[in-house]
Amino acid sequence: MTYASPTGMPFLKMHGLGNDFTVFDLRGGMARPDAGLVARIADRHRGVGFDQLAAIEDCEDADARLVFWNADGSLSAACGNATRCIARLLMDETGKTALKLRTDHGMLLAEDAGGGMTRVNMGPPVLDWQAIPLARDVDIDHLPIDGDPVATGMGNPHITFFVPDAHAVQLDQFGPAHEHHPLYPQRTNVEVVQILSNSEILLRIWERGTGPTLASGSCSCAAVVAAARRGLTGRRVTVNVPGGQLLIDWRDDGVWMEGPTALVFRGTLTPEWLS
Repeated sequence: MTYASPTGMPFLKMHGLGNDFTVFDLRGGMARPDAGLVARIADRHRGVGFDQLAAIEDCEDADARLVFWNADGSLSAACGNATRCIARLLMDETGKTALKLRTDHGMLLAEDAGGGMTRVNMGPPVLDWQAIPLARDVDIDHLPIDGDPVATGMGNPHITFFVPDAHAVQLDQFGPAHEHHPLYPQRTNVEVVQILSNSEILLRIWERGTGPTLASGSCSCAAVVAAARRGLTGRRVTVNVPGGQLLIDWRDDGVWMEGPTALVFRGTLTPEWLS
């Protein structure tokens, strides 16, 4: 498929459990948007609005290359729900039931999970302090931060807190305070987790460069990895987020994430707005 148009910049609006994305199909050599344009498109009043922006590009060694931006215009190496959404789009386009997708985090495998669900292997978690990255060598399972959180990398940095009542946390204050913690030189995603059982958690999310979101694939993966490493859950866990449920399965070959996707609409940014 192609959405190229001489009269503007075509895009798709997609979401996974309310975690919403503006998607550009740049296959064929179209230029990537710059950080300023990304931030303008992110404006929900004067632009389109999104939690993350994603671009699909041609790739010689995979079905496509995916590039991700946060709402503030900064790049992100990983975005799990956007990867699932685009994987479903490409599977519907090609008729394939399995794909290889190149990201800055690495090569990710995606597959049709049946019943309208899409599954993506987000790869092994990053458990080395320098690669997460952290500012210094610390115990990543017990960070020297109030609340005894866990650090994990999933192509982007994460900090996970375990609390008795996730809804009692004032996320609008708690999130930005920890996103910018000096232990995280590239800032971090923030997860607040309430353990419901050995196979189920409740998760609230503050995404780096975006703020609170209804869902996040990489945050869900990081939360389950952290919970399993602490011995609070097993490695196959249902994650309840404000937008619904994701199934996270930390296997030997990586952290698999499964859930629904939706293509909401197609649109075109006008030349007048772009100028």
